[in-house]
Amino acid sequence: MTKEEPLPSRVPRAVRVASLLSEGEELSGDDAEDEDDHDYEGIPNGGWPTSGLNPPLHGLIPDLPSHSMDELPGGSTPITPVIKAGWLDKNPPQGSYIYQKRWVRLDADYLRYFDSNKDAYSKRFVPVAGICRVAAIGDQKFEVITNNRTFAFRAESDVERNEWMQVLQQAVAEQRGHVRLSRASVLGVQVPEQPDRAGSLELRGFKNKLYVAVVGDKVQLYKNLEEFHLGIGITFIDMNVGNVKEVDRRSFDLTTPYRIFSFSADSELEKEQWLEAMQGAIAEALSTSEVAERIWAVAANRFCADCGAPQPDWASINLCVVICKRCAGEHRGLGAGVSKVRSLKMDRKVWTETLIQLFLQLGNGPGNHFWAANVPPSEALQPSSSPGARRYHLEAKYREGKYRRYHPLFGNQEELDKALCAAVTTTDLAETQALLGCGAGVSCFSGDLAAPTPLALAEQAGQTLQMEFLRNNQSTEVPRLDPVKPLEKHYSVILPTVSHSGFLYKTASAGKPLQDRRAREEFSRRWCVLSDGVLSYFENERAVTPNGEIRASEIVCLAVSPLDTHGFEHTFEVYTEGERLYLFGLENAELAQEWVKCIAKAFVPPLAEDLLARDFERLGRLPYKAGLSLQQAQEGWFALAGSELRAVFPEGPWEEPLQLRRLQELSIQGDSENQVLVLVERRRTLYLQGERRLDFMGWLAAIQKAAASLGDTLSEQQLGDSDIPVIVYRCVDYITQCGLTSEGIYRKCGQTSKTQRLLESLRQDARSVHLKEGEQHVDDVSSALKRFLRDLPDGLFTRAQRLAWLEASEIEDEEEKISRYRELFVHLPPVNRATVKALISHLYCVQCFSDTNQMNTHNLAIVFGPTLFQTDGQDYKAGKVVEDLINHYVVVFSVDEEELRKQREEVTAIVKMRVAGTASGTQHAGDFICTVYLEEKKVETEQHVKIPASMTAEELALEILDRRNVSIREKDYWTCFEVNEKEEAERPLHYAEKVLPIVHGLGIDSHLVVKKYQSMESMLLYLASRVGDTKHGMMKFREDRSLLGLGLPSGGFHDRYFILNSSCLRLYKEVRSQRPWSGAPETSHRPEKEWPVKSLKVYLGVKKKLRPPTCWGFTVVHETEKHEKQQWYLCCDTQMELREWFATFLSVQHDGLVWPSEPSRVSRAVPEVRMGSVSLIPLRGSENEMRRSVAAFTADPLSLLRHV
Repeated sequence: MTKEEPLPSRVPRAVRVASLLSEGEELSGDDAEDEDDHDYEGIPNGGWPTSGLNPPLHGLIPDLPSHSMDELPGGSTPITPVIKAGWLDKNPPQGSYIYQKRWVRLDADYLRYFDSNKDAYSKRFVPVAGICRVAAIGDQKFEVITNNRTFAFRAESDVERNEWMQVLQQAVAEQRGHVRLSRASVLGVQVPEQPDRAGSLELRGFKNKLYVAVVGDKVQLYKNLEEFHLGIGITFIDMNVGNVKEVDRRSFDLTTPYRIFSFSADSELEKEQWLEAMQGAIAEALSTSEVAERIWAVAANRFCADCGAPQPDWASINLCVVICKRCAGEHRGLGAGVSKVRSLKMDRKVWTETLIQLFLQLGNGPGNHFWAANVPPSEALQPSSSPGARRYHLEAKYREGKYRRYHPLFGNQEELDKALCAAVTTTDLAETQALLGCGAGVSCFSGDLAAPTPLALAEQAGQTLQMEFLRNNQSTEVPRLDPVKPLEKHYSVILPTVSHSGFLYKTASAGKPLQDRRAREEFSRRWCVLSDGVLSYFENERAVTPNGEIRASEIVCLAVSPLDTHGFEHTFEVYTEGERLYLFGLENAELAQEWVKCIAKAFVPPLAEDLLARDFERLGRLPYKAGLSLQQAQEGWFALAGSELRAVFPEGPWEEPLQLRRLQELSIQGDSENQVLVLVERRRTLYLQGERRLDFMGWLAAIQKAAASLGDTLSEQQLGDSDIPVIVYRCVDYITQCGLTSEGIYRKCGQTSKTQRLLESLRQDARSVHLKEGEQHVDDVSSALKRFLRDLPDGLFTRAQRLAWLEASEIEDEEEKISRYRELFVHLPPVNRATVKALISHLYCVQCFSDTNQMNTHNLAIVFGPTLFQTDGQDYKAGKVVEDLINHYVVVFSVDEEELRKQREEVTAIVKMRVAGTASGTQHAGDFICTVYLEEKKVETEQHVKIPASMTAEELALEILDRRNVSIREKDYWTCFEVNEKEEAERPLHYAEKVLPIVHGLGIDSHLVVKKYQSMESMLLYLASRVGDTKHGMMKFREDRSLLGLGLPSGGFHDRYFILNSSCLRLYKEVRSQRPWSGAPETSHRPEKEWPVKSLKVYLGVKKKLRPPTCWGFTVVHETEKHEKQQWYLCCDTQMELREWFATFLSVQHDGLVWPSEPSRVSRAVPEVRMGSVSLIPLRGSENEMRRSVAAFTADPLSLLRHV
C-alpha cells in the first residue's frame, strides 16, 4: 500500500502545526518528512490536547447520549445527508506501514475521516469538488487523488472497496455536474465561497498557529494558508451549536456541546473582529432559508446585484435588489436614507408575502436595468473586490445615481410627479422605480382630494405591490450627482480641532448595550491621543502604531455613566455610526471630566456648542421630525441633564429645553426595526427616530429614566400642568370618580399587599398608570395616597413651616387665623402649594357627601392631620389645621364663585351618573380619561383627555385642536363626532352638549373624533332660508324588528311619510290629498308611530349589510324612560334632502341654536408654539400618514362625511 504522495507540481513547504492529525502525518510538500517530531511529543495519537480543548463544562452543557455522530440530531449533523460511512484503514505518511483505523464519512460536499464514529470533529476533510479521480491500487486498497494530494485507504474486502469507489466516483460526477451549471465556476474549478474572515490564530496548548476561516455558518480549521487555498482542511465547526465569549484582552472561547476551542489573536482589535465574524456565523446558522429560496427562484436574484456573488442572502428593501453580505455592509454605510438593508434569512418578520412578491416582480433584473444601465467595465465590481472598491462603486451607483438610466422626464419635477401618480395605478413597477430614482416626489400631491398622494392612489387602484414599494421609499433620498457629507449637508461647517492625550482604561468594543457591570480586570490601560478629529489608542505611550482609532465624525453619542457603574469609579461610553460601543474609565474625576469635554468638543459642531456649557449625562445627534416639515427626518443635537432634554435644531441657533417629568405623553411607536420615541408637551410634540439601534436604545432608556420620578420628595415626582404630582392627581381623580359616596372613604384601609404594589407602580411611572374600577378598589387607592403623603421626607407642609402651621391653629381670632394660614400658604414651595390646594379641594368635595360616605370635615381631619403633619396622632393641632383648611377652603385658597360652581357641578354630575350606572348595572372606569382622535382613528392621531363633568363638545374640540396646535380659520366647522363602528354611523355632537355622559355610554365599538363638519355651512344656509319650523316628506324606512315591533314587513326598506315639528317625529303609512291651506299632504289616519323629538339621537349613515336603497341615510335611536333603546333606519333620495332633515333635527332639538354665534368660535387663532424655530404639531405614523395629516391642516383635502 502506498503512502500519500504529492503530485509532481511542487508546493511550498509549510510549517508543521499540532492538529487533529495522526502523529507524523504528512504535510504538503516533498520535504515534509524532514520536519522535527519532538514538538508534538506527549500528544496522544489522534487526540486533542486537553490544555487546548477543554472538556465540556459539567452543569453548563448537558451530557450528550453516547451514539454515533452520524445519528446525532442537530448539533454537528451535516445539512447534506450522509451517502456512506464506515471503518477504513488509512495508510499514514512518513513512510510508515502501520495502518490506522479511521471512521470515514462521505456526503455530497466532503469526504471526512475521524478517530471514532462518536467524534464530532474530523481529523481531515477533503472537498468532493476537489477530487480528481478515485483508483484501485491493489487488494482491498484504493486512492483518492486531488490536484495536490493523494489519500490511500484499505477496506475489509474487495467488495467493500468497490462500494466505496463507486459512491465516491458518483459523488464526484454529480459535483462536477453542479459546477458546470454554476456561473461561479471558472475553467471547471469551482470558486470557493469567500470567507467572512480568515487568518492565523493560536489554539491554546499548541506551539504553532492554525489558519482559521469563518465561511457562512461554519468555522473551518486548516493547518496553514497553503492548505486553505487547496481546500483540504482539518475540521469545521457548525455554528448552530456554537457560542463565543471574551476571555481576556486577546483571547476568546468558541464553545460547543462537544469541545471548547480556546483561541488567541495577535491584538485586541483582531480579537474583536474575530468575535464579530463568529457571532455573524452563529446568526446565519440559526436563520432560515425559506425566504431566500423563494426569492432565488428568479434567476437574476441568485447573484448579487452589485458584485455578482452567488446566493446573496441580503437585500435592500427600498431599492428592491438582492445583495451579498459584503455589499450589504457597504450598503449600511450609505445610511437608511439611501438603502434599508435586511437579511433574507434572519429578518423573518420583515418578509411579508407582499414584500416577497415585490422582489419576485422587481428584484435584480429591473433594478440593474435602471441603476446599472451605464456601468463602465473598468468600474464594475467582482465578488473579490475590496471593501474600498465596493464603497466607491455603491456611493456612485445609489447615492449619486451615476450609472442610472435617465427617465425622459428627468429634470421636470411637475411632469415626473404626474407620471408617478399615473404609474402607481398600474402594475408597471419598473416605471415607478425609474421615476422615483430620477426625482419624482414619493408624497407629491396628486390633485385628487380623495386620494392626495401616490400611495393613496395606489390603494384606491388596489395595487398592493405599488403600495409596498412606495411605503419602503417614503424616506429614501433622491440620488444627486453632487453629494455632500452628512455634516456638511446639515451644518456646512468644519469641526473644531481639539487635542488631548493621556492614559485611559478601555474595554473591548461591543455591538450591544452593556447590561452587566464590567469588572476592573476587564479594562486595559491604553495611551489615548485625540488629535485632528481622531481618537487613537495605543498599547503604551511609546507605541507608534495604534491598536485602534475612533473618528470624531463617526461619533453619534457620548454618555457619562453614573458613579461606580463599572469597575472604575468614573466611566463614559462612546457610540459610533458603525453600531459599536466603546467603554472608557478612570479613577480621577477631573481627568475623566476633561476627556469627556474634549471628546464632546471634537464631534459637536459649533451650531450646538451651547449644549457643552453645562454638564450632561448623554450628548449626541438623533434623527427627528417635528412641525410641518415631516417629509423626511432631520438631524438635531440633544443633551440630557437630569430631567431636562435640551435640543438644538439646524433651523434655530438656540437650544430648546424639554422638561421630561412634565411630559403629557412619553411613548414608543413603531416596530422593533423602526422605533420612534414620542415626546408630548403641552401643545408641542417631538419624534425621535431610531436610525441606529445601539445608541437609540441608550437614549430610550435614559429618557425614560429621566422622565420617571427621581426621588421621594414632591418636587422630584412626575408633575402635571398645574405642578401637581401625577401620583396625587391619579389617586384624587379616581376617588372623585368612584369613591365620593363610598362609606368610610379614607377612614377604611385597603389591603396592604395591593396598596404596596399600587404605590410602587405609581412611584415608578405614575404617568403610565391608569386606575380602572374593578381593577383597583377605592380603599386601596386611598391608602396608597395617604401612605405617599405620610412618607414624604419633608412632608407636605415642609419641616421648616410645620410648627408655624400648628401654632396658627391655636389663634383664637378666626379672621387672624385665616390670614395667617393664607400667609403660610403663599410661602410654601410651588409644588407643595399646588398639591395642598388640590388635596384640600378634594377633601372639600368629599365632605359635601358626608350624608352618604359618613366622612364629615371632622372625620377627614382626624385621618389626614397625622398623615400630612407626620405626627402619628400625637398632636391634636394637626387635625385642627386640616379641619380649618376644609371649612375655610374658599377664603384660604382664594377660590372664586365660578371655580366653585364648576367644581360642584362636576362632582354632582359624577354622583348622578354613578347612581344611574348602578341602577342599570353599568360600571365605569375610574379615570374618565377618554381617547379622542383628530380627523380619523389612528394611533398617531389619538389624544388622551380628561373629561370633566362640565366639558362641552365645543370645549373638547378646542382642547384637541389646542394640543395639536391647529389654528381655526374662517368657515372651519371643527366638530366632535361620536362614531359607532358597528353601526357604521356617526353623530356630530351639538356644541353645547356635555361630553361626560356620552363617554360613559360609549361601547367597545364607539369612539370620539374631532374633525371638520363639511356639511355645516350648507345646513346653516338652509335653516336661514326656510319658511316655518316643520319638515315633512317621504323617506325609505326600515325597522329593527328586535327593538320596534311595528308589524311592518321584514326584508327591506319601505316608503313612509314623516312629519317633524318642534315636539315630535310622526310616521304615517299613507299620504292623502294635499291640504290647500297648509301646504302639507293630508294623511289617511292618525300617525302609526310618534316619538318625542328631544329623546332621539340621529346618526349619519346606515350599515351596509342592511342594503340601504340610497347612500343618503341616517340611523335614529330612541331611548325610553326605562333606558330601553329603539332603533330604525331612514334613507333620503338626495344628499340635499338628507342635509335638510338633519339640519331640522338639530334645530328643533336645540331651539334653533345649531352653531355658536360668537365670532371667536370660527376665527379663534391658536398661538404658534415653536421648538427653536420649528413649529410643532403632534402627528405620528409613517411618512405618508404624517404628510396627509399636514395636508389636512393646510389645504383641508379630506371629505370627512362621505354621505352628507
